[in-house]
Amino acid sequence: MTTTFLTNARLIDPVALTDAPGSILVKDGLIAEVFEGDPTLPDGAKIIDCGGQCLAPGIVDIGVKVSEPGERHKESFRSAGRAAAAGGVTTMVTRPDTLPAIDTPETLEFVERRAQLDAPVHVLPMAALTKGRDGREMTEIGFLQDLGAVAFTDCDRVVSDTKVFGRALTYARSLDALVIAHVQEPGLSTGAAATSGKFASLRGLPAVSAMAERMGLDRDVSLLEMTGARYHVDQITTARALPALERAKRNGLHITAGVGIHHLTLNELDVADYRTFFKLKPPLRSEDDRIAVIQAVADGLIDCISSMHTPQDEESKRLPYEEAASGAVALETLLPAALRLYHAEMINLPRLFRALSLNPSRILRRPSGRLQEGAPADLILFDPDAPFVLDRTKLLSKSKNTPFDGARLQGRVLGTWVDGTRIWEGA
Repeated sequence: MTTTFLTNARLIDPVALTDAPGSILVKDGLIAEVFEGDPTLPDGAKIIDCGGQCLAPGIVDIGVKVSEPGERHKESFRSAGRAAAAGGVTTMVTRPDTLPAIDTPETLEFVERRAQLDAPVHVLPMAALTKGRDGREMTEIGFLQDLGAVAFTDCDRVVSDTKVFGRALTYARSLDALVIAHVQEPGLSTGAAATSGKFASLRGLPAVSAMAERMGLDRDVSLLEMTGARYHVDQITTARALPALERAKRNGLHITAGVGIHHLTLNELDVADYRTFFKLKPPLRSEDDRIAVIQAVADGLIDCISSMHTPQDEESKRLPYEEAASGAVALETLLPAALRLYHAEMINLPRLFRALSLNPSRILRRPSGRLQEGAPADLILFDPDAPFVLDRTKLLSKSKNTPFDGARLQGRVLGTWVDGTRIWEGA
């Protein structure tokens, strides 16, 4: 393989939490050496002058929906892989909420074959926790884990039967398997399209209290105390849930948590006049919740930031707000949207990449997310200050349901490398 020397870079190191000039030597798909300052150019290497721009570990995105099998018209591995490369995502951790759900060895093998053939980035599939994601009967967790499933989740469906969920956690614990859950009290949250409050009342939207998230988390934490399983919350979006998360971590439970980028950068008022591209699950929260969750990311209480990439076609979005499908695409907007927090001086770049790259890798027990000798050369080069206005029609995803259409953003990906091979070159 080609030896590549990336020089004149601004290295964003999420392990050391440093932001400093340096260079990186890449050999055989791995980081061979990291240099501070301006070292002597090595003989025989392909030299890439980074022009003083930021060089960071590639983003590891937990919770990407690729609509194969079943809804390939919304997103395929080919289109999602291209969008990920353009967005600086070098590893997609894909959800099993497909048609049918990824709940058998056969569907898992199909997904792995398609990903290997069509996606230029790493794809780590998750499998369903219960058959059909119906919450009644466990999947064959051991077989699916042996075939490559990195985690088990029913995605946005809560396993409401506590006995079933407890048994699944106990079995996952025996296999040291990671369980990812969506924390909402299902009786309160079913049918909700907004968060309870004055705005939802004025708009006449069916709403759910922020306390539903806290109640769901409290139940799951109790089951963790009973089972000792490894457990990750897909999204913490409210201030009310944060004390429960902090107590669980302080008590030594194997719990981590993430948040979707839209809940860090948007609030309930962005729905405005029933704009369905802003309809998400859970629904957008208050500004106080948004600020509290950003602070939790900066403090490390919330471990990782993800895109929660959920492609929906035009027909499923161009409906009355209550009837429209939830979700938004975000593989290409994850980084520039996250850089809003950096430009607002709410979080610095090393801590931002700890949440985007390092912590997701740690949760999945992967060697990525680091600028260290021997780590995979999964890298992104980006200009954090480059301004642009997003045009959703130019997104590489098949579906174009982004709430950032027409928004002014900053941050462009200039290059993406996977195992030392350049898979994206930006303008």
